[in-house]
Amino acid sequence: MLKNNMRFSGKNFFIFIFLISAILISFWFGSLVGTSRVECKICSPEDIDFSLFWEAYNQIQEKYSDPEDIDIKKIIYGAIAGMVKSIGDPYTVFFTPEEARIFQEDVAGVFEGVGMEVGIRKGGLTVISPLEGTPAQKAGIRAGDKIIKINDVLTADITIDEAISLIRGKKGTEVTLTVFREKLEETKEIKIIRGVIEIPSLELKMLENNIAYIKLYHFTERARFDFNEIAVEILNSPSEKIILDLRNNPGGFLGVSQDIAGWFLEKGEIVVIEDFGEGKDRKEYKAKGNGRLSGYPTVILINQGSASASEILAGALRDNRGIKLIGEKSFGKGSIQELIELKEGSSLKITIAKWLTPNGDFITDIGLAPDITVEMTEEDYNEGRDPQLDKAIEIIK
Repeated sequence: MLKNNMRFSGKNFFIFIFLISAILISFWFGSLVGTSRVECKICSPEDIDFSLFWEAYNQIQEKYSDPEDIDIKKIIYGAIAGMVKSIGDPYTVFFTPEEARIFQEDVAGVFEGVGMEVGIRKGGLTVISPLEGTPAQKAGIRAGDKIIKINDVLTADITIDEAISLIRGKKGTEVTLTVFREKLEETKEIKIIRGVIEIPSLELKMLENNIAYIKLYHFTERARFDFNEIAVEILNSPSEKIILDLRNNPGGFLGVSQDIAGWFLEKGEIVVIEDFGEGKDRKEYKAKGNGRLSGYPTVILINQGSASASEILAGALRDNRGIKLIGEKSFGKGSIQELIELKEGSSLKITIAKWLTPNGDFITDIGLAPDITVEMTEEDYNEGRDPQLDKAIEIIK
C-alpha cells in the first residue's frame, strides 16, 4: 500500500498511524466495534490504494518551506471534505466541529448573520428564500436571486457551506452580495448589515369572509407545537376557509411537515415517499394526525422560495385533497439528508434518498408547478402589493 522509498521519522510514524485511522473511518462505511475498531462492510484494505495520498503527504512534510504552518487536523478534515465534495451533491457535506456547531445553531433557529437560505440550482449559488424580518429581506434580497459574488469572492465553484461561512458573521458587520435577478436582467450589489437572526415559526391572521391565513416560515421543532396551538384556535373560531402560505419557506424537518400534514389529511394517507435508489424498497410516510382541518376549503401559496419540507406538505395536500397551488414554481429541493455525528464533534450531512409526492412525482430540480400562476413584479415588491395573496383570497371565496 505504501511506496518503499517513503521515509518516516518516529514523529511521522505516529502521525501516519493517526492519519490512516482517520482516513479509513471516512472512506469505509463501517460500524464501531468497542471504542476504536472500524470494520469495513463493503471492502477490504487491499481494495483501496492510498499510496498517492501518502506520497503527496510525505512530500509536504519533507519539503514545504514553512513546516510550522502544517496542521495535521486540517489535513484530515480537508481530505474528508474533499472526498465528500467529489460526489458532486451540494447537500452532502462534511462539517468540522466548528461548522457542526454553526449548523446546530441554524437548526435551533437563533444565530448571527443575514437571515437567508441558499442552495445550488442549475450549477449556481441561489437564494432559496430570505427569512421573515431579517437583514437580508430588509435589504431587498429576493427568492431566486443568483449570488455571483460574496464581497470579492466569485461563487462559480463554491459549495453551499463555503458560501454560508462567507455570508455569516458578527452582528453589525457588513457583507456585500452581487446578485443577478432575471426580472432585472442585470447584476446588482446589495449591502447587508448582519444581525442576530431569530427565525419565527408561523403567524395566524383572521381575514374577512371567515378566512384563516396561516403564514408558515420554517419547519423547525418549534413550528410543530405552534401549529398545534393555532389549529385549535382555528377550530374554535368562526373560520370556514384556510389559506396556507408557504412562500419563502425553505423547509426544515421532515417529521414536522408530516405532523402538520396530519391536520389536513385523514390518518393513513401518504404524505411523502422516500426513494433510496434502484433495487431498494421505498418508504412511505403517512399522516398520523387527527385530520380535523381536512373539512376546511384550503389553498396554498408557493414561490421559488418554497423548498424541501414546504414542497412535501404542498405536494401531499395537492395529491390527496386536490388543494390548488397558487403563485410560482417551487425551488425543487427533493432530497433527504441524514445528519451523522462523527468523532471530535464533527458530523456528516449525507443525502440518503430522494422523495416523491404521493402521486409518485419527483421534485428534485423540477419543483412543484402551481395550478394558478401569479408572478410578483419588482413594482409589486416596491409598492407593497401582493397579487398572489389577492388571487388566493379570490379563489377561496
